[in-house]
Amino acid sequence: MRISTARPDDAAPIARMSRLLIEHDLPWSWTEERVQAAIRHPETAVIVARDRRRLAGFAIMRFSDEHAHLHLLAVAPGYRGKGVGRELVDWLESCARTAGVFRINLELRMTNDSARGFYSALGYAECGTAPGYYAGREDALRMRRDLALSHGHA
Repeated sequence: MRISTARPDDAAPIARMSRLLIEHDLPWSWTEERVQAAIRHPETAVIVARDRRRLAGFAIMRFSDEHAHLHLLAVAPGYRGKGVGRELVDWLESCARTAGVFRINLELRMTNDSARGFYSALGYAECGTAPGYYAGREDALRMRRDLALSHGHA
């Protein structure tokens, strides 16, 4: 498995994965054009995990002076439970530390118990909810990790 920054030709497969694995039952917001814009944005990291040429997963995180926001993270079904998600998060957290950013925020569907467990295992703490966050249809759970408190995983 190899983690690297996304290339422009990764935008379409990333957008498809987002539609199928994250945005199912919601209006499609992470279209190919939006992913392309994220790839080009200087304060956004779009990374991919590849198993040879196959896209096994991806993540999109935006950095600001105060914190980073993990917008999306997905791992293809055949690669789940094999450490791909953890590798993607580790890569992004390392970038955040290097940039001097020590707080990462994210949201996930309130009903997504597997993501909730995944992030909790990595040291992310629940810090609130956002009613109707997903297209006014579904609530979000907000989670946060302070990288300054710990240099390892929980």
